[in-house]
Amino acid sequence: MYVLMAVVFVIGYLCIAFEHPLKIDKAAAAILTAVLTWTVLVLGADQILPLLEHGSHDPADSSVVVVEALRHHLGEVSEILFFLLGAMTIVELIDSHEGFKVITDRIQTRKRVNLLWIIGLITFFLSAVLDNLTTTIVMVSLLRKLIRGRPERWLYVGVVVIAANAGGAWSPIGDVTTTMLWIGTQISATGVITGLFLPSLICLLVPLLILTFSLRGEAPRPRPRAHLAEKQPPSTTVFERNLVLALGLGSLLFVPVFKTVTHLPPYMGILFGLGVLWVATEIVHRKKNAEDKHPLSVVGVLRKVDTPSVLFFLGILLAVSSLATAGHLTQVATLLRESLGNVYAINYAIGLLSAVVDNVPLVAGAMKMYPLVSPQILAAAAPHETGWLSQFVVDGTFWELLAYCAGTGGSSLIIGSAAGVAAMGMEKISFIWYLKRVSLLAFLGYTAGAATYIGMLLLS
Repeated sequence: MYVLMAVVFVIGYLCIAFEHPLKIDKAAAAILTAVLTWTVLVLGADQILPLLEHGSHDPADSSVVVVEALRHHLGEVSEILFFLLGAMTIVELIDSHEGFKVITDRIQTRKRVNLLWIIGLITFFLSAVLDNLTTTIVMVSLLRKLIRGRPERWLYVGVVVIAANAGGAWSPIGDVTTTMLWIGTQISATGVITGLFLPSLICLLVPLLILTFSLRGEAPRPRPRAHLAEKQPPSTTVFERNLVLALGLGSLLFVPVFKTVTHLPPYMGILFGLGVLWVATEIVHRKKNAEDKHPLSVVGVLRKVDTPSVLFFLGILLAVSSLATAGHLTQVATLLRESLGNVYAINYAIGLLSAVVDNVPLVAGAMKMYPLVSPQILAAAAPHETGWLSQFVVDGTFWELLAYCAGTGGSSLIIGSAAGVAAMGMEKISFIWYLKRVSLLAFLGYTAGAATYIGMLLLS
């Protein structure tokens, strides 16, 4: 059963990767994979769970353990899904009010190279303030206003994924794995910013420099929609556009503040912002007739939210959580520790592995395998152990490099990060297309950033 779970996951993953040749929606494959892996786990619980020291060989008790684990993981996944749903709704509401026009009108250049750098740098710094998932949703929506046609736009979306993950890696609130390490006190806010800013920037600059020498000409702008007047949403005033943009971006920026003040999960902050925006738009449009008001309301906007991408996210995260419950991911992490040993190699491998499976359980497993070393333990350690243990103190080499690698390594595959999954769902990007056009760029940037961090340590 243990091996069968891995086989089912691999088959499901291949169905997702070859979505277009198979003509099967990736959301369907992801959901089936999740259900089947958990089904195999619960049917073989009496065989698998004793190996994990759950302490029961009774099949009935083992089934209860699996169900409880499923509920636990579903709670964690639901937090991400509700956050995603709230962020997507806010972005769509801004878009329906033409709020992004304020920004897109200021980006006048049509040259591909100039646009590439502007989009990449905006995404990099915005991701550090918001997070990589929300930033990707915002930037993909902006790109739709700037570039016509999906094949032309996909390359810029790929750069957005790289930039969003790179920008999130050096901020304590920019990526869920960095936030996990921050909350767990493995890293401090100032430590991760000063230690990872330059490597993260290099991670973005390398792909941008490579593309600078290959891109030529101008990017096609979206055609005016004057001839489609009957399909256009009702016009909004400048005040309405600016109000919704300010409230929408303010809601997104308020999430980390809300979390810091209340200690509630981020999805509560995003739902709070959505509620405020919902009330505000209802008040602003209360005097309009139903036909004009509906497309500008949250109720109307919810019809435009890409539900299949949310279901895909649900499926893939639940499938990965089943492997975490059964011990597959812990076994892989232990294998890395025993075969590689060196913290640089371990983190580099974890980063590449996070492109295949979710980085959250990988980081969680690493946090459990390598306990945080206190100053007292370090002081009492034998001289020959001091060098190794010093890498696991607060802001130690292992934790900082783990934050960088887990945050940016997922860019190598579009399915390897929350930002990539969101972009894949919104733009219907093919897994194979991303693999051919973007994966090598992301890998080179990831490697260059890791080398930069190691070089900084050697020079310090």
